[in-house]
Amino acid sequence: MPLILASFFGFGLLLAFTPCTFPMIPILSGIIVGQGHKVSHMRAFALSLAYVLGMAATYALAGVAAGVTGTMLTAALQNVWVLTAFALVFVLLSLSMFGFYELQLPSALQSRLADSASHSKGGSLGGVTAMGVLSALIVGPCVAAPLAGALLYIARTGDAVLGGWALFAMGLGMGAPLLAVGVASRSLLPKVGPWMEGVKKTFGVLLLAVALWMLSPVIPALAVMLGWAALLLFSGIFLHALDPLPTHAKGWMRFAKGVGVALAIAGAAVLVGALAGSRDPLQPLAVLRTQAAVAAPLPQFEKIGSIAELDARLAATDRPVMLDFYADWCVSCKEMERFTFSDPQVAAHMSRMLLLKADVTTNNDEHKALLKRFGLFGPPGILFFDARGQERQGLRVVGFMKAGPFATVLERAL
Repeated sequence: MPLILASFFGFGLLLAFTPCTFPMIPILSGIIVGQGHKVSHMRAFALSLAYVLGMAATYALAGVAAGVTGTMLTAALQNVWVLTAFALVFVLLSLSMFGFYELQLPSALQSRLADSASHSKGGSLGGVTAMGVLSALIVGPCVAAPLAGALLYIARTGDAVLGGWALFAMGLGMGAPLLAVGVASRSLLPKVGPWMEGVKKTFGVLLLAVALWMLSPVIPALAVMLGWAALLLFSGIFLHALDPLPTHAKGWMRFAKGVGVALAIAGAAVLVGALAGSRDPLQPLAVLRTQAAVAAPLPQFEKIGSIAELDARLAATDRPVMLDFYADWCVSCKEMERFTFSDPQVAAHMSRMLLLKADVTTNNDEHKALLKRFGLFGPPGILFFDARGQERQGLRVVGFMKAGPFATVLERAL
């Protein structure tokens, strides 16, 4: 148990440094700073702890549910409607950062809360805990792939107590940096000044980036490219990339303009690449190379949609089988296609197999039955079978895996 809890805490700590948890940082900092100038470090720590405990408790409930029922929780949090709704929340928050409107409670409710606050010693721990719960639900789609692996492990054990404590430890790991930010937010914040408008716009840009990143699995690649181009170009303009510097401009002003020019150039490159046919925002101008290497075609999969179709193909084959669980909204699935399946060595190994793909995007009853048969909560998941149709134990791949390790798994499967 101590090793499991320590491992899950470490996994959560790693997840804390992903774009998924970024929106929690300004939310928690705002809660602490909003308590007034005289807030003590102990009070700041208590509020931060309440926020993190609310977040961790949400994940603990998911772990208990996985141990008890094995419900497909992660898929429920990662479909096109949920992703679009959460991305819209980030867009609305970012627009407030740019000053288009102010997010505030109705005046009557503000007066009532102000009156209540005047008779209390600080903010409500219950309210902060509730915000932690909501934050965990909002970032759920971002961490669905690693969360799926965690829930799969818990479901295998069938231990609801273990599931609850393990996922609680993972939530604490994700919240550990938030605790540090919450405690230090008051002492590290410099004096209020015009520079804070620049900070607000920076948060607005980052919130837009998170929204676009969340939507990237479910919108066309061209729309993703144009989105990144627009975000980079407008960010450069806000940093005065096109405005002349004063003669006696200070160092920070020159640095900001340099960053703005770099962002504007990057945005222009992405825009040109998108119009030229590129769909890779990391290499937008690759299509303009005169002697660009022709990418090897991706391995071709045969789609199956039910247990009956799978059994029929397993019974008819005379070679090893690879079954890939896929969905259009699955980020790791697309990463596997782009970075792993395209590797020449991996592709050569896969060409010696019967490649089957279970596309569970719609998550209908047949898809649920297919996932339940193998104890999976949803994609990504890759299973291997021998020529007799029996699953090869110990070779399952859940989540993204780089080409080198995946090639080793394929060698064992062959």
